[in-house]
Amino acid sequence: MSLVVLEDLSLTLGTKTIVANLDLRIGAGERIGLVGPNGSGKTSLLRLIAGQQQPDGGRVRRRVGLRVGYLPQDIAITSTAGLKEFVLASVPGKAALDDDIKATEAELAEVSADPRREDDALECAARLAELHDQQTHFDLFFTEHEATRILSGLGFQTSDLERSIAEFSGGWKMRAVLAALLFQRPDLLLLDEPTNHLDMPSVAWFGAFLKRYKGAFILICHDREFLNEQIARVVTFEPEGVRSYQGDYEQYRKQRAEEEVILRNKSRNLAREREKAEEFIDRFRAKASKASAVQSRIKALERMEEVHEYETRRVMRFRFPACERAGNEVLRAEGLARRYGERTVFEGLDLRVQRGEKIAIIGANGAGKTTLLRILAGELESSAGAVERGHNTTFAYYAQHHAEKLHPKLSIYDEVASENRDLTMTQIRTLLGSFLFSDDDVEKKTSVLSGGERARVALAKMLAAPGNVMLMDEPTNHLDLESSESLAEALVSYDGTLLFVSHNRSFVRRLATRIWDMEGGTLSTYPGTLDEYLEFERRRREGEGTPTDGPMGGRPPEAPALAAAERRPAKGTREEEKERKRREAEERKRVRVVVDLERRVGELDGKITEAQDAQKRRGEAIDGPEAQADADVRFRLIAEYQNGHEALEALLAEWMEASEALERERERLGVE
Repeated sequence: MSLVVLEDLSLTLGTKTIVANLDLRIGAGERIGLVGPNGSGKTSLLRLIAGQQQPDGGRVRRRVGLRVGYLPQDIAITSTAGLKEFVLASVPGKAALDDDIKATEAELAEVSADPRREDDALECAARLAELHDQQTHFDLFFTEHEATRILSGLGFQTSDLERSIAEFSGGWKMRAVLAALLFQRPDLLLLDEPTNHLDMPSVAWFGAFLKRYKGAFILICHDREFLNEQIARVVTFEPEGVRSYQGDYEQYRKQRAEEEVILRNKSRNLAREREKAEEFIDRFRAKASKASAVQSRIKALERMEEVHEYETRRVMRFRFPACERAGNEVLRAEGLARRYGERTVFEGLDLRVQRGEKIAIIGANGAGKTTLLRILAGELESSAGAVERGHNTTFAYYAQHHAEKLHPKLSIYDEVASENRDLTMTQIRTLLGSFLFSDDDVEKKTSVLSGGERARVALAKMLAAPGNVMLMDEPTNHLDLESSESLAEALVSYDGTLLFVSHNRSFVRRLATRIWDMEGGTLSTYPGTLDEYLEFERRRREGEGTPTDGPMGGRPPEAPALAAAERRPAKGTREEEKERKRREAEERKRVRVVVDLERRVGELDGKITEAQDAQKRRGEAIDGPEAQADADVRFRLIAEYQNGHEALEALLAEWMEASEALERERERLGVE
């Protein structure tokens, strides 16, 4: 059964056609992912379905009595009700029913006071009883317990339930609206980037809720993993129009790729047929004996179908340039604390960040992730403790508010150019082109840009001066799915150090080499990937092991493995003594291996630094006046540069192999 049917729908905004002659059906219980680049029209389509926007042509038919719940990206709440009251009152008809009950109770009190109006009183009492029956129906299906459960799942505390909705920040207000929609259980949910303001625990709860949800929903989401878990159909904005594919996002990508191959081959075959037909016509046009055959070929040529390959959608593509090599330890913090009045966000944090690490900072909203990142970036003073930056480090910081604080009177070009005055006009335009700003687009004022466009400008500014240590706060928010994946791809090859806050599991899974989990004012560090961290947490919650069995591994700090060779257990049997000596010999051997590997990594570090300096000198010589004036000198320098590059690559590969071996041996010994 169809809930919504779009018939021959058309919508144009300004000079841009959003949809044209669109036919689309949304069935009961369908789980649809809405996909397309920023600005393609996804939000406009949701607004059309919700009835908040009218089409230019065609019509939208909704099932009689259909209940639709719409979560936009931007909300404006004027209510001052308490949080729980806000959710309870959100059910359609509930507020009107409460008003009717109050009015009827007042009327009953009035007519009951007049003995002459006994019939009116009986009628009023009957009406009030019916209203109370309806209220009981509401209370049975929309309970306070369910409202509290949903609010708790989305991260609200018990102490928040009676707080005025007006007291919460924008992100928490968005959660409250989402909670109200989930509480209402509409027939069709329209969700525009619902995970943007959720932390990882809330995303997990929300995902589990949607899996159990019996109604239909349409979901826009830049988290590939979340999208794949939830949907069974993809509606996508392609260059040739809105298309529909059965399956999840991965299946859609596969089907799309197969379509493009089929069309490409079909187009080539038709081109060959056309070429042969035209060749026959040109060759035998003048021969009377071939006139009939020529006319047949001409008619066949006219009937031959035109097959156009799908246009390739423009996607944000860029790479971070090679960055200057920093020291081994790029960041150190000791005793770090931050307080706001009497509230302590965190305290006593001791942090170490090694060159080349990619650290994901996760935890519930309000745990202090952004606060910590701002302190490390130098945007915010700590209440206690100190942050020390390593040798030869240059920091770059991307935050959501940076995208929001672009200068409204500057053009895109001027905004990015202001970040690095050494870049030429060509370099800036090339950089902006990789972020999908080309030709006259670069002259647009930042004040007219969408959220996704502003995020791309902020990222372009970062790329103009990236540094060798990058701090990023929710960088995928406001990016479409393909742009999020392009950013992840660029960061995978980034050769600097990265610390980032993200609730996007696919983004974290692809990048993180270490996890910082912030909870209750403390920070726990987990060497390894997101999957290893999640498995460790699962085991800890289910009592399958202690923290020393997990990714942190090893022995407690007060009994380091390197001191194990000096410990002597009480004398036992001869066999026990032999076994003890054998274990100690093996441990001493491992310690020697660690020492040798540490020395080797240090030697390679020095050689790499020397090789990079030599390459820098060769590069400067190639661009120097002597090489420009003498081709032989230039070719010799280029050959030396190529040889130096290969030698440097070999050193880096050897350093990586030695470093990995060192980490494995340290992990076996249980030391950091």
